[in-house]
Amino acid sequence: MDSISDELWTLVEPLLPPRRPAVHGRTGRPRLDDRAALEGILFVLRTGIGWAKLPPELGYGSGWTCWRRLRQWQEVGVWEAIHRGVLDELARRGQLDWSRCSIDSVSVRAKGGQLTGPSPTDRGKRGSKYHLLVDRAGTPLNVIVSGANRHDSIFLEPMLDSIPAIKVGGRGHPRRRPVKLHDDKGYDNRRCRTYLRRRGITARIARIGIESSQRLGRHRWVVERTVGWLLAFKRLALRYDGTSKTITALARLAVTLIAARLFVND
Repeated sequence: MDSISDELWTLVEPLLPPRRPAVHGRTGRPRLDDRAALEGILFVLRTGIGWAKLPPELGYGSGWTCWRRLRQWQEVGVWEAIHRGVLDELARRGQLDWSRCSIDSVSVRAKGGQLTGPSPTDRGKRGSKYHLLVDRAGTPLNVIVSGANRHDSIFLEPMLDSIPAIKVGGRGHPRRRPVKLHDDKGYDNRRCRTYLRRRGITARIARIGIESSQRLGRHRWVVERTVGWLLAFKRLALRYDGTSKTITALARLAVTLIAARLFVND
């Protein structure tokens, strides 16, 4: 079960905004500890429970306090920084493999809100889509949230362009692109192939009407497995959060925790 281990907290704590100094003479409830707030956010993400229903006896404070902390940290880029920090640590340990990456997406139902749209695979019901990029072993390198009606190929460029710059073994220039990229037929168009060629990335894309996507399955199964891990976080499997800030922050936290399992359990 995911939790904030001491090793992960050592990486996370320096990336959080400093606490504001207490106002002299001000009374009221003391500020919730950052680690407790993070554990509360994780509890909601993992169980799917509503923010208002977070049990106070768990010691995570109120659900709304955790929600506000999630939003505050999203606004100052904390979640992206933590994800990049975890990937840097994996790279330092030689646990990132850029030789072959894969991209995939999955649609989920949504109760409405931003980054939603009628799902073509679910009778037009409102939904969202998670676009996921992983390395050769299935470690998530990036995630983007969109409406369920958005075509996968639209997000190939923003997905690769926004990969965080990852240190390679602590030396040299940071890495931001794979050697090869495996995609299914949804990415078989001139725009995607031209972009990959321009970036110097070898395209391994099943051609519509010519090749079967099953041929790529021997490599792409890792991204499908990681998609399954992503949906194990119940707050993502059925989307209740309406704003783009909240759902984007939760998705980024989920992929960070998936990546962190590699070095936390090493």
